[in-house]
Amino acid sequence: MRFRFSGHESFPCRYPWLPKAYRAIEEDPLIFSDDDKAMVRLGVGKNMVRSIKFWVQAFGIANYDSSAQGFELTLFGRRIFGNRGLDPFLEDIKTLWLLHWKIASIQDDPLFAWHFLLNQWIDPNFSKSEVIKAFTLESERMDRPLSTFTKEQHFDIFLHTYVPVKPRKGGEVLEDTLDCPLTELQLVYNAGERIMPEGGAREPIYEFRQDGKYEITGSLFTYCLFDFWKRYRSQEATLSFREISAVPSSIGQIFKIGEAEIRSRLENIQKDSGGAFEYIASAAVPKVLKHINLDEKSERKLLAGIYEQNKNQ
Repeated sequence: MRFRFSGHESFPCRYPWLPKAYRAIEEDPLIFSDDDKAMVRLGVGKNMVRSIKFWVQAFGIANYDSSAQGFELTLFGRRIFGNRGLDPFLEDIKTLWLLHWKIASIQDDPLFAWHFLLNQWIDPNFSKSEVIKAFTLESERMDRPLSTFTKEQHFDIFLHTYVPVKPRKGGEVLEDTLDCPLTELQLVYNAGERIMPEGGAREPIYEFRQDGKYEITGSLFTYCLFDFWKRYRSQEATLSFREISAVPSSIGQIFKIGEAEIRSRLENIQKDSGGAFEYIASAAVPKVLKHINLDEKSERKLLAGIYEQNKNQ
């Protein structure tokens, strides 16, 4: 598997960038082919333009079309940010969980830190020095040696996608900070400090939030199950419990949800999905059946279903 370690130009994705990039691409699919034009349109410097170009692809909002030499908006991007979009200004935390799902489950050329820390890191907590050491071993195993700078910068981008750069002051609006909107998920948090083995200096310890994550509603869980099935197991008629809970890029791994919580959610999946999926709680091989096509029509319906409750309030 080929991984990406760079492209973000040292900037985590900032709050206004995805809505801005969506509108810019909608108006001009070739906007990112000219840095100067993009700088004027987006109101940022050249390195930030390149960073925005990176993030809009990483979050599944648009794809580069080499034949047209421009960007094409995805169905997901259009449904969230488009005309009468479901959440064009990222006001709903469910959208942020969807964006986390998209960036953490990239199928082609995934981001290394996301893939490694969410799928392969065993402990619930980690420190920078531990992760960099693990990155080094893994990159050597892949026969892809990396500079210390590249490894540290890549880790920092992962970390500050989920952890604020600095504690916020009372009344400070997130859009006015340099933080990524995914910090609102509190998926990763500062759990204290430890003394480093070499030299006795102290360093922060971070931890993945391991609770059931009530913000991930049944309809959101259903969409992610559909999306995983469509992209990773499209030829399969059923998915095993393990494929949903434990394999790389599965819902359990990406959302850091334990097996008991996954099982509880699957027991409700027929109701939550409106009959699209059915859980068979076999003692031998528990599995999920699908009763829908893995197509755009189904994707549109499942995405809309995530926000139906908002409309009824």
